[in-house]
Amino acid sequence: MSENPKKVKRWAGRELKKEGLILERFFRLTENKTDITTELLAGLATFITVAYVLAVNPDILSASGMPKGGVFIATALAAAVGSALMGFLGNYPFVLAPGLGINAFFSYTVVLMMGYSWQFALLTVFIEGIIFLILSITSVREKIFNIIPFSLKAAVAVGIGIFIAFIALQGGKIIVSNDVTLVGLVDFHCADFHTTGIWTIMTLVGIIITSAIIAKGIHAGILLGIFATWFLGIIAELIGIYVPNPEQGFYSIIPHFTNYFGTLNHTFNEFGTTCGALFNPNSWTHSHDGAIIGQGFSLLKSLDFFTVLFAFFFVDLFDTLGTLIGVSLKGGFLAKDGSLPRVSKALSADAVATSVGAVLGTSTTTTFVESAAGVSLGARTGLTAVTAAALFIISIFFAPIFLAIPSFATAPALFLVGFFMMTSVAKINFNEMSEAIPAFICMIAMPLTYSISDGIMFGVISYTIINIIIGKIRKVHWIMMVLSIIFLLKYALM
Repeated sequence: MSENPKKVKRWAGRELKKEGLILERFFRLTENKTDITTELLAGLATFITVAYVLAVNPDILSASGMPKGGVFIATALAAAVGSALMGFLGNYPFVLAPGLGINAFFSYTVVLMMGYSWQFALLTVFIEGIIFLILSITSVREKIFNIIPFSLKAAVAVGIGIFIAFIALQGGKIIVSNDVTLVGLVDFHCADFHTTGIWTIMTLVGIIITSAIIAKGIHAGILLGIFATWFLGIIAELIGIYVPNPEQGFYSIIPHFTNYFGTLNHTFNEFGTTCGALFNPNSWTHSHDGAIIGQGFSLLKSLDFFTVLFAFFFVDLFDTLGTLIGVSLKGGFLAKDGSLPRVSKALSADAVATSVGAVLGTSTTTTFVESAAGVSLGARTGLTAVTAAALFIISIFFAPIFLAIPSFATAPALFLVGFFMMTSVAKINFNEMSEAIPAFICMIAMPLTYSISDGIMFGVISYTIINIIIGKIRKVHWIMMVLSIIFLLKYALM
């Protein structure tokens, strides 16, 4: 005998109302002047604006030797865990994901330039997250923020922006190495048109398309730019303009769904390689010119370890606090005295997400400035972040699509992220030379030394020495002096 449709409808209505009351009590929707529909739509919008990280992060971290599929799943899971923690603990509509810029430092500086294994780099990120959690609980994290001069904080953001834009131009085959000027523009006359030539053209077209979409004020501009550029590349391959050449590193960019489950299974197998890899001391290595010069627990005693740890710490600190302040200001979350209520819970969520992300197999997880997209649509509570977290979980099953995206499609996204970070240059006081010059040294050193950590150290050292020489020693905090001495010793002994 079938049930009465009216009874079923009333039951369903009661269940929905019950769930609504649970969400109301947990996220305090009415108190924050919002509703379930607004928060869910804002969560969807925020996810769409941040989803490009699912394509860009694996592309950057794979340069360190990490399996791309494993990084993809780690990226999605770390973003899901971080966003859920932010929603449930802090009750803020801030979405977290592996940060761009710090992942470039991970691959290009720590692994490729300094010679550490990616497993050891993950261990450093894990430890940094633990330290951050302790500092967040004890409120030390906010105090450290006040020690570093504001000019250097802005310079770090700008320097990273220039650095990752430079990396994007390299990945897009626009900037190449040469024997005369070290780097220069690709020679279109000598390059193979059907591989390097098309790759470069697609990158340039992608930058224009993505820039135009963003200029129109579309929230999902970066993600749409990635897919638009990729679509043009697929057309180029179908009509024979782009010809894959695996031997030279140019692969087919057309996703094949005939082996969807096989690709998905391979992706999960690669995740098995990255997940928990940091806990194997035998994989912690330090190499130079192909020869292993250090391995295992001995690396924890090296000066480089503390330099790398501080670099991760420094960049994550200002990236997170800067984003929290900026987005909170936009959403009206700051108190009258400029403080952020429940800030320790928000910072703790960020710290836990960083360590969890390292265990899963990705670089530092941080709060994304794109959270402003959801805030602009009325997001006021953690329900927005939890919604985005659920969408990151769902995205795992679209791995074959995201992993087929070529670097000429992600390079424009990375280039524009560099542009957004570059805007912090306006916050530097160029009328005060003792502030402006160290800031310039910091941000220009990052791309020229191909190292974020060197840029930070140059900035700290120059700021300390310049201000001491001109008699402004009171401006320099004693911790800045200690750091400068440590960094000078590092260069003297390296």
